[in-house]
Amino acid sequence: MDTSVFVNFKEKVIENVSKVIVGKSDVIELLIVSLISGGHVLLEDIPGVGKTMLVKSFSKTLGLPFKRIQFTPDLLPSDLTGINFYNQKINEFEYREGPLFANIVLADEINRATPRTQSSLLEAMEEKQITVDGETRKLNIPFMVLATQNPIESYGTFPLPEAQLDRFFMRISMGYPTREEEKQVIYKNTSSNIVDSLFKVVQEEELEYILENYSKVTITEDVLNYIMDIVESTRNDAKIQLGVSPRGTIALYKACQSYAAINGRDYIIPEDIKKMAPHVFNHRILVKGISRMEDGEKVIKDILGKINVPTEEI
Repeated sequence: MDTSVFVNFKEKVIENVSKVIVGKSDVIELLIVSLISGGHVLLEDIPGVGKTMLVKSFSKTLGLPFKRIQFTPDLLPSDLTGINFYNQKINEFEYREGPLFANIVLADEINRATPRTQSSLLEAMEEKQITVDGETRKLNIPFMVLATQNPIESYGTFPLPEAQLDRFFMRISMGYPTREEEKQVIYKNTSSNIVDSLFKVVQEEELEYILENYSKVTITEDVLNYIMDIVESTRNDAKIQLGVSPRGTIALYKACQSYAAINGRDYIIPEDIKKMAPHVFNHRILVKGISRMEDGEKVIKDILGKINVPTEEI
C-alpha cells in the first residue's frame, strides 16, 4: 500500500476545493474521509455558509457525475429512484433513472421531505442499490449522499428519525468564516463562476486505488480496545439515553483507517480516533433532554477526556 497516493489525493482535493470554499480545509478533509470510507454526510448548518457550493466544488474536483435534489413536502420516492413508464413508440415499459444514479448526490434540505420520501433513501445509502417495481438495480460506485439541513428552523420540516441519522457516516457543521476569510470571499468572483471554472484534478485510476486499498490500514489490539472503551462509555454515560450502535463502531474504525491513510500512515494511532470520534458519533448518541449537534460533540469530547489513551509504541 502506497500511502503517498492518499496524501497526494488529499492535498489536490483540498487545494482545488479551497479555490471556492475559503478556510474550510478541515471540513473538506472530513468529506474526503467519508468518500474513501464509503459513507454519507449530513451537513447541518444555517443557510448561507456555503454548504451547496462545497458539495458542488467537491464533485467537480473529483470529476464525478453530480445531481442536486431540492427536498420539498411534495417530493415523491419515485422522484429519487426513477420510474417505469410506458413508451408508446416501442409499446413496452421502459425505466427512467432517477437522480440517485449519480455518484455524488446533494439532498438539499432533506428534512423538508415527508418521512416516506426520506425513507426511500435508506436502501440506496445502506445497500448501494434501489428497488423499483420489484426489480433491484445497483448504484454507481462510489456513491455518496451529502444532505443538508437547517438546525434552527423547524417550521414545515420532518425531523430525521434515529434510524436514518445512523445511516449517515458523519454529521458536520461548516460554521461561520473568520473575519479575514469572509473578506476573501467578498473579493472573489461569484461562487457559481468559480465552481464552473474548476477542473477535475483526480484520475479514475487514482480514486479506484484509494477506494480499494484504504482498508489495508492496520490497528493494534491496544488501540482497538481504546475504540471499544469509547463506545462502551457512550452506552453507560448518565447523560446519554441511547449509546453508539455497532454500525457506529465500524464507522469510526473505517474513518480512522481513511484518516490515517491520507496522513501518510498505514496504521491507526489514538490521535486519529480523537479526531474522528466527535464527527462520527455526535449524531449516533441520544443526549438526554433537548440536544443539538454541539451537545453531542461536547459529550463525546468529555468522554474522550476521561478515557486513558494507550501509550504503547507502534
